[in-house]
Amino acid sequence: MLRSPLRAIRRGLAAVILGSVLVGCGASADTSTESGADTGDAKADVTDVTVEPIKETLRLTDARGVTVSLKKKPERIVCLVALCDDILTELGIAPVATNSQLLAQPGFLGEKKAKEVAVIPGGFIAPEVEAILSHKPDLVIGLEDTHGKLAPALKGATTFWPVQPAKWEDSVGYLRDVAALTGRTAEGEKAEKAFRTKLAAAERKKSDKTALIIYGSDENFGVATPGTDVVAGLFPKLAEYPWKSRGVEGSYSLEEILAQDVDVLFVETMSFGEPDGKLSEKLAKNPLWGKIPAVRNGDVHEVNSEVWAKGRGTRSLGIVLDEAVAALR
Repeated sequence: MLRSPLRAIRRGLAAVILGSVLVGCGASADTSTESGADTGDAKADVTDVTVEPIKETLRLTDARGVTVSLKKKPERIVCLVALCDDILTELGIAPVATNSQLLAQPGFLGEKKAKEVAVIPGGFIAPEVEAILSHKPDLVIGLEDTHGKLAPALKGATTFWPVQPAKWEDSVGYLRDVAALTGRTAEGEKAEKAFRTKLAAAERKKSDKTALIIYGSDENFGVATPGTDVVAGLFPKLAEYPWKSRGVEGSYSLEEILAQDVDVLFVETMSFGEPDGKLSEKLAKNPLWGKIPAVRNGDVHEVNSEVWAKGRGTRSLGIVLDEAVAALR
């Protein structure tokens, strides 16, 4: 059993591990079944690809009840969460500043163009307010449970929008909302259509293999679970995914993982500072690790944690679907 005094905080950053947990961590036009619920008939539960028109507006209330009201279309947007970068990329917009590395990834702006976007110092957990305001933003988008504390300092100088996605439907909802506020309605509809179509196609090819997503920086790793992790919420639609959230104090023993006969394993290596090796390579030192069928059969896939763990928008999730479906064949 792999245990240590370590707690995973995946809901906020999907990249900071501080405790001993082996758990995973406003929408409109939601016409599909809830991700994370597997009713057993993949074809019957195929996601509706219909996209409702997005109406341009300067005031809206998202699915979590947060009201965003602007005086004009936001042109200068600061992203404090990678979901924001993902959405803006889908809409053909670049933020004036960000604190994530998502834009530099393949499928986004790429390393060269991403360097043109300013970086907010302080990292994901503690972005500097002065640096944020120095960019004179019309809108700042951050994660509610991490950046909500910044709201008082930003009040009066800009509009702060706290988001908190838990499933892919939330991500689609936020995409639609940002499209409505920025006037990029056609781009938003196109991006939503592309994602829904890709998801529906993946659902029709649902695998009978058992899959698992783990994340971490060393032998203390977490299991991503539907309801607390957007990517994990997709997996019951793609394969057998028996992992359920046990709350912030829950844990999975390695023996329990072995009992599930995992066929395909996806590994998100989290880096805190300079990279110091892949999580799968570190776990290979444990003899129990080698008994997992996926490990024995060489079906372990190290994935891009910037996209899989942090992106959470339709572009990131589309990449996840492509990679997951290919691995689960």
